[in-house]
Amino acid sequence: MIELIETIVKPLVDHPEDVLVNEIEHDHSVVYKLSVHKEDIGKVIGKQGRVAKTIRTVVYAAGSNSSKRVQLEIND
Repeated sequence: MIELIETIVKPLVDHPEDVLVNEIEHDHSVVYKLSVHKEDIGKVIGKQGRVAKTIRTVVYAAGSNSSKRVQLEIND
């Protein structure tokens, strides 16, 4: 899943080397924390959050066969 998130996000940003995804696993959920360069945060979120919503949709769909709930947080 980390590779999927990186594959989606890296082409969108100007500083792909600063893309970092951390996985935090809880009892009933898995949280992926996405960190990007501060100049690229707007590109990842997009106008009115459309890009972020699309990324989350893909990640949730990929994790739908898992028994745990998948979340994606975008940190600046």
